[in-house]
Amino acid sequence: MAKKETGATQGSGTVKVRLVKGLRGTQARHRLSVKALGLNKLNDMRELKDSPQVRGLINKVHYLVRVEE
Repeated sequence: MAKKETGATQGSGTVKVRLVKGLRGTQARHRLSVKALGLNKLNDMRELKDSPQVRGLINKVHYLVRVEE
């Protein structure tokens, strides 16, 4: 049986992430998570494939990024 998609994961299969807060003073692991998302400078935006791995990175640094779906 196939799993049903729920809530925010339905739709186009991509998620837009924007870095809205600077990395100064943040934990090193959080800086690495932001880098893994492909965000370098303030207001950088990336369109990423919506997957559990990407959602996990976003949840870890939720206070630094904004999700625009």
